[in-house]
Amino acid sequence: MAKDLKISYLLDFYGDMLTQAQYDAVDAYYNQDLSLSEIAADRNISRQGARDAIKRAEQQLLEMEDRLELAKRFQAVQKALAAVCDCALNIQELNSQNGGVPGIDENAGRILALAQEIADKE
Repeated sequence: MAKDLKISYLLDFYGDMLTQAQYDAVDAYYNQDLSLSEIAADRNISRQGARDAIKRAEQQLLEMEDRLELAKRFQAVQKALAAVCDCALNIQELNSQNGGVPGIDENAGRILALAQEIADKE
């Protein structure tokens, strides 16, 4: 069973929606890098039982992302915030190269601060 790191990422978004047993199995497999045999031994189940539990949880995580798209939206917001910050830094640089108008620097700094506030809330 090849590990899809997307599952680990989705676990951060939707892990609370899984049962505790499902969460623990997926966390052990993806985040703690335990083998199916190790997970099975820890839970007193068969290796096939551990695999089935992980596969069911993976399917649920993927279905939740298909419906809710929280991870997709989060990535889009992060990408947009990075672009906003890059633009604000470019404005500050261009301003300093062309005489340095204080209002421009202040507004670019405010844009950076607001973008950081949004990123911190995400």
